[in-house]
Amino acid sequence: MNRIILADNQAIFRAGAARVLSLEDDMRIVAQCESLEKIFAAIEGFHGAILLVASSLRPDLPTLLARAGLRDCRVILIAENTEHITEEAAMPLDGMVCRNVAGSELVVCVRCVARGQRFVQRTNVTTMQIADAVGTRVRDRLTPKEMQIVALIVQGCKNKEIATQLGTKEQVIKNYLRTIYDKTGVSDRLELALFTIHHRVLAEAAARAGNLLHRKTA
Repeated sequence: MNRIILADNQAIFRAGAARVLSLEDDMRIVAQCESLEKIFAAIEGFHGAILLVASSLRPDLPTLLARAGLRDCRVILIAENTEHITEEAAMPLDGMVCRNVAGSELVVCVRCVARGQRFVQRTNVTTMQIADAVGTRVRDRLTPKEMQIVALIVQGCKNKEIATQLGTKEQVIKNYLRTIYDKTGVSDRLELALFTIHHRVLAEAAARAGNLLHRKTA
């Protein structure tokens, strides 16, 4: 059984990755961490685990790798989609994937690392262009109000919280969400959040909508 520690300050991504990996018979999520302190505690508690850690947590990689090595833990870095990781920095890692990694590729990565192999996701220009085209198409189909709701969903807000921020009723938000699901082709709020995160153009538009909303309500 491959024991996995998920470390990321984006709760939505952690939840999505946990759902994907926990479906595999040979994988078990033993800890979820949103801070460096919790990461070190998890490493100490789970000898031989595989650590998936997001670069957004700003870990000191040499220190983290040294601590992980003492407990026979392997480390996979989750890099931001537009982040450049030098070959020198990536070399000591057991694996590296981008945040927009497909669930199937994440599973392959974990299994490779568990077998003692090194796995580094290579960015494919054509694939990235297709992903951006999908994100652009969906972005252009969403209204400004729908984009604000998407932004709040990504932030982890519940329907009642969204309704309060937008000055409307919870049932209205539910109606909006049904329309958003139809336009994006997803079936629930977690899939919507993951879809948004995985498509850079859409994620950037949602971030702008969220920032504009916060300025209005400040």
